[in-house]
Amino acid sequence: MGNARNIAFWVVLFVLILALFNMFSGGSNTMSSRSISYSDFLTRVDEGAVASVVLDGEQVLIRTKDGSQLVTIRPEGDDITERLIAQNVEVRAEAQAQSGFMSLISLWLPFLVLIGIWIFFMNRMQGGGKGGAMGFGKSRAKLLTEKHGRVTFDDVAGIDEAKEELEEIVEFLRNPQKFSRLGGKIPKGALLVGPPGTGKTLLARAIAGEAGVPFFTISGSDFVEMFVGVGASRVRDMFEQAKKNAPCIVFIDEIDAVGRARGVGIGGGNDEREQTLNQLLVEMDGFEANEGVIIVAATNRKDVLDPALLRPGRFDRQIHVPNPDIKGREKILNVHARKIPLGPDVDLRIIARGCPGFSGADLANLVNEAALMAARVGRSVVKMEDFEHAKDKVMMGAERRSMVLTADQKEKTAYHEAGHAIVGMTLPKCDPVYKATIIPRGGALGMVVSLPEMDRLQMHKDEAKQRIAMTMAGKAAEIIKYGEEGVSSGPVGDIQQASGLARAMVMRWGMSDKIGNIDYAEAHEGYQGNTAGFSVSAETKKTIEAEVKALIDEGYEAARQILLEKPEEFERLAKGLLEYETLTGDEIRKVVAGEPLDGDDADDSPAGGPPSSVIAIPKTRPRNPKGGLEPEPSA
Repeated sequence: MGNARNIAFWVVLFVLILALFNMFSGGSNTMSSRSISYSDFLTRVDEGAVASVVLDGEQVLIRTKDGSQLVTIRPEGDDITERLIAQNVEVRAEAQAQSGFMSLISLWLPFLVLIGIWIFFMNRMQGGGKGGAMGFGKSRAKLLTEKHGRVTFDDVAGIDEAKEELEEIVEFLRNPQKFSRLGGKIPKGALLVGPPGTGKTLLARAIAGEAGVPFFTISGSDFVEMFVGVGASRVRDMFEQAKKNAPCIVFIDEIDAVGRARGVGIGGGNDEREQTLNQLLVEMDGFEANEGVIIVAATNRKDVLDPALLRPGRFDRQIHVPNPDIKGREKILNVHARKIPLGPDVDLRIIARGCPGFSGADLANLVNEAALMAARVGRSVVKMEDFEHAKDKVMMGAERRSMVLTADQKEKTAYHEAGHAIVGMTLPKCDPVYKATIIPRGGALGMVVSLPEMDRLQMHKDEAKQRIAMTMAGKAAEIIKYGEEGVSSGPVGDIQQASGLARAMVMRWGMSDKIGNIDYAEAHEGYQGNTAGFSVSAETKKTIEAEVKALIDEGYEAARQILLEKPEEFERLAKGLLEYETLTGDEIRKVVAGEPLDGDDADDSPAGGPPSSVIAIPKTRPRNPKGGLEPEPSA
């Protein structure tokens, strides 16, 4: 298909040039007229064979009565005008405004234009521009220098171990003789592996900023095209550019787009992608340490990469870039908070403690959302309240205040979330309840959020069982309050979460005595990675599902017993959610204990539910931007 397009392009170009040549040469066709002597011209005039004459300086353009076009040159000073008029010959004279030089330019200008057009197209065809007809094989790597915004290690926080691993690369780029003097060789490649948003790309730019060297960046998908061989050509061109700019760094983002394992998938994989990967392997293996070109790649799917790509000599170092811990989160918040004015009440350590599991990108989004919320209400600084609201938006989603709920829907949501909160506060291994709300957020009508007191690195069996119990508490609460026939579809998300956790316990973590310490997850999900065709029998599948169901039933029954044992706390919390709509962890404990909330007035508390069958969600008391609590407006 590519050859057919090239042939068609050449044919069209040839036809275009031919047409332009004919168009420009048409005006000067008199130059092809037959030349005769001046005496022959006079003879034809006397014989009456000349129809018209154009006098153009010394040149005489002749048209005979039989239609022939002739040309001759008259002697200087000879005036034949009267002789021509006497023979009834039509005489016209051309103005002699142009000099000889201008005449020459006007004669050759069409040819010069054609030559210029030809050179332009040939340059494009030979790859003079990356977007040209033959520019498919040119690398699309972008060269970033300090003028595009220098990033250093001071702009990267929360991943100290990864930075330490890369400091040696920076030192090599600054002073390569320090290592080559003792015969040491710098790693040819470094692979950054970690979840999305942990700062892999930012870390790579910081390496270039610290070392002060050119930084080429390209995405793995930029190598692959529909034309076979284009990706390999781009790899070659990229490495040629890198060698010309050495010492430098070539950063390949999302390398799994081109570096997937070969021979995997239906039909053995994509030929173009495999050719590109083969060329990348050859180019990396051919590098010498003194060339000063280092390949840094990033991916969050190391398991799908080709083993040849990960061997020593190519990506020698594999650097894990995890989500930051509490200290790392505080450092990241400090980096992003430099750009915004903070209020005196802002404590970034408290904010970092309340954001377990947040990545660097999540924390940057949190700071940005807080700044936007402060600007929305006209503040000059960002206060702690803005960070709390932004954290709720990032963790639970934006409030859907325009949604209209019936009183029955709102009541069922309140009892559902109250069940989660009561069971979560009762079971000691569950994370502390951070907030409960019955205001729709995202795709949920209500939500209970639990946050661990410290970063969780492991999951124990008793913790997993109690988490399943808290997850199933919403459905247990609905059945206790409304009966088996009154349960809603609200627990659909809870059931999915409990099922996923129970299956992980049985099939991956070895927490089932009947299944044992065997990993059935990959075979059960249809993966053929390291299992080499490993499958599960029907009897084993039946046992797995029975164990998963037993864990979920056990959690449901534990939640049901807790709610039956604490009917008053359960009822008080549900009514508190109906009244206030959003309660923090401390407020939940006060409501459950029957204590009044700060700022409560007896006259503000309604005796019962809203009188109308359909109500719009009012403004939540804890969400008052002016601070403090405000009573719930009547429907």
